[in-house]
Amino acid sequence: DILVDGKLCDCDIVVDCKVGDPIPLEVKLTNWSKHSVGPFALTVTPYQDYQNGVHNYELQDALTFVGSNTFYIDSVKPTKDSVYFGALLFLYTGDFYLNIKFHEDNCSRELPLSWFCLPSVHIRAMEPM
Repeated sequence: DILVDGKLCDCDIVVDCKVGDPIPLEVKLTNWSKHSVGPFALTVTPYQDYQNGVHNYELQDALTFVGSNTFYIDSVKPTKDSVYFGALLFLYTGDFYLNIKFHEDNCSRELPLSWFCLPSVHIRAMEPM
């Protein structure tokens, strides 16, 4: 599950937030396999989608992460959850998306396939009222 500002995200939900306010980001992974998985890294990469097939990943002037955009995970035990917290700070208004990628440290450990189907996260940063 992915939560932005406490709201569960799925492909049909747009999360509204205010420019200048830190927005909590929570990624919850559940290992439904019979084996522990890890170590691996989880990287959150923001981008803008111009709806013409072009994605802009050069957003260092539009938003920043409070802390790191990469979470390093030793392992997730079978049938257990592992939750990772971060925060985003939007500096300008606009529609942004989050791309979440996994990086395995060891190819012999397979990550659960459901982790590669995380929902698309759409965030709309607006001016404060």
